Amino acid sequence: MHDDVVPVDAGGVRDNRGMQTWRTGTRLSLAVDALAADEADPAVARLVAAFGGEPASVEEERLVGEPPRRSRRLRFASGGEVLLQDGIVAAVTLHVVPVPGVPRGLDLTAWLGAGDDTLDVLRAALGTRRGFGGFGTPYFVLGEAYARCDYRDRRGWNESGNLLALTVSLKQPGRDHQPDTDFCPTCGDLLVRGPGDALDLEATVGTLAAAVADGRLREDPSWVPLGDVLPLATSGLMERVEAHLTCTTCATVLCLTLPRGGAPAVARTSLDRAQRRPMGPVPPVEEWGDEARVAAARDAMHYVDHEPGAWFLVEERGVLLLDARYVVGSMADDSALVRLDEGELAAYRADGHDYLTALARRIHDGSPHREDSVFRGRDLYRGPDAQRLRAEVSAAIRDHTWLAAQRRG
Repeated sequence: MHDDVVPVDAGGVRDNRGMQTWRTGTRLSLAVDALAADEADPAVARLVAAFGGEPASVEEERLVGEPPRRSRRLRFASGGEVLLQDGIVAAVTLHVVPVPGVPRGLDLTAWLGAGDDTLDVLRAALGTRRGFGGFGTPYFVLGEAYARCDYRDRRGWNESGNLLALTVSLKQPGRDHQPDTDFCPTCGDLLVRGPGDALDLEATVGTLAAAVADGRLREDPSWVPLGDVLPLATSGLMERVEAHLTCTTCATVLCLTLPRGGAPAVARTSLDRAQRRPMGPVPPVEEWGDEARVAAARDAMHYVDHEPGAWFLVEERGVLLLDARYVVGSMADDSALVRLDEGELAAYRADGHDYLTALARRIHDGSPHREDSVFRGRDLYRGPDAQRLRAEVSAAIRDHTWLAAQRRG
């Protein structure tokens, strides 16, 4: 969200006068003009010349995603970098500190006219709107493009010397997938390919599973578990089977999709975009799983009931657990997981859904995040099994959430 208000004139037109000093007072227009152009375009030639001519290193082209795109990056001794996707400029990076292939950082004073790299000084030099793509990713709006500021440990922008790089692309940080993550050392090269660069689906599923097991990727339990995608796809019961895996380094979401009767796909996207992808409910495991999978489902946590936006009731081996939302502050909320005690169970048997709504309201008003809350000690999300329980609850309620309704259209 942008933190500056753009004035609007009497005719309702945004007034950008005085807010485009990045075009006249910096060299960023060279980067913006080169975006979406092919290598032969004069705008790209001007950018390359500004970076010093011949690149110091050209990273080997790699195939990214499925269907694959060809990604390549050129790094210059001056600190500049050009990222090409299928021969088109997708991003331009100004490295402030040395990286492999870039022996020295770019001169910010020469490129931006900025005396130091703090966010306020950059804002003054660029004279344009600032936004945040999440809590630790500030960016500036450059017409139709964006300049993402990467600070050390995603903080420290109020102190000089913490800026690592500034990346210019047509993708809005926080909303869109960032092109430079094609070269993420953790997730950029996980797909397995066979003859003719065809995707080897079974081998890729195995590689992704290994990355989940060792912590490189994090599986989203709100979608199909990775271990279920192949049998579900084979069953033909779903129009599209999709698993989501988030890179723990760059936060890219890898969406493995197996459409009925179609070729498999692996999209690389942002969390915001990933949540908008379609998928129907998963059929009962008895219709597609083998004996071991059916047995595992029988012992797993199950959805029982819910009140939209307020609570979910789940059951695990005969124990009823209430996941109740509560407000932490004006900008955040959370949920508490409470095991129903004998008195609450009796009240639930007597009054059903309405009782749980009243209990969830008491939990909300009781502020479980506070030390003196009567519900804090009962909140299983604060115990040693919190991570497992959150994942199991998410899996149990997968087809009953607001997001699930949006996925179904």
